[in-house]
Amino acid sequence: MRKIIHIDMDAFYASIEQRDHEEFRGKPLAVGFAGERGVVAAASYEARKFGVRSAMSSKQAIQRCPGLIFTSARFEIYRSVSKQIRDIFFQYTDLVEPLSLDEAFLDVTHNFKNMEFARDIAKEIKNKIFKETGLTASAGVSFNKFLAKIASDYNKPDGLFIITPQKAEKFVENLKIEDFFGIGKKTAEKMHQIGINTGLDLKKKSEEDLIKLFGKHGSLYYLNARAIDNREVNPNRIRKSVGSENTFMEDTNSLPRLYAELETICRDVIHRMNKNSFKGRTVTLKIKFSDFKIISRSKTITSFITDFPQLYKIALELLYSLDLDKKIRLIGVSIKNSESDLGNDIPKNFQLKIPFKEFKDSYH
Repeated sequence: MRKIIHIDMDAFYASIEQRDHEEFRGKPLAVGFAGERGVVAAASYEARKFGVRSAMSSKQAIQRCPGLIFTSARFEIYRSVSKQIRDIFFQYTDLVEPLSLDEAFLDVTHNFKNMEFARDIAKEIKNKIFKETGLTASAGVSFNKFLAKIASDYNKPDGLFIITPQKAEKFVENLKIEDFFGIGKKTAEKMHQIGINTGLDLKKKSEEDLIKLFGKHGSLYYLNARAIDNREVNPNRIRKSVGSENTFMEDTNSLPRLYAELETICRDVIHRMNKNSFKGRTVTLKIKFSDFKIISRSKTITSFITDFPQLYKIALELLYSLDLDKKIRLIGVSIKNSESDLGNDIPKNFQLKIPFKEFKDSYH
């Protein structure tokens, strides 16, 4: 029986800003840009009481909470604090799988301190995080990743919730389907339409039926409804893509402006690639028009893209291929198909470089 902990920081970005700025404490705060096209990156718990959520437009957030305070994001600070937290995790186990800057899975079945109970480890980690960073974290403890992730969200903020093997299946049966880890809004809506509202409803469906309805994810839903998740904590998660995008303050179809923005985005993508030692061959251009219609165009080349001129040239080619009959709201570029994904699709005359030096995945 494995012992898995999921640690999730409480309102991470907003909590750091409240920690560092006394004038923000106890007040509804949003990290982001308050302008017409702004988006909330994170919201404090005071703001969440008004229904303000991350990824919400700033305009909508202000409508819900007229007294909402906005502050700019400081990602270098967030990454620094994230590293502090990651260092605490590694005091207990090497099996740490980061999901983002503010959350991670830990497999503490065999831990460096030979502690018997995962619950005690989770308590220690929460206490150390608070002592070293002044921030609170919530922890979920169970015997698999699916349950640990759900548990960490159960008593937020500053929560600790344990799902034991004896209680797991009954717990999942009573769980709302939208609270399942891995079931997004659209999938939940589809499930509601066919009468799946709880874990028990999901459990009544056969694996064959779920595969017909949801493809390969159907098998996972079938297992999760029975509190089963065989995935291991993976300390070497492989980054599949790197990208950057920007929403214009005003919709535009000005080619000079699009070229300039595309240049900025491509430079940012190259910077992120270099920072994460990422390599890719497939470039995707994403466009969102003023009517919110989204299209994308991709191009794959035979060698890895390594510099800005090469990436910018391909991005421009993709832009030239589009019929820009409407104004554009958002433009973005991403690159994927990393070295680990090549498999048998290695181009002829291509020499694969094998890194022998071991390294730990970056905490992103």
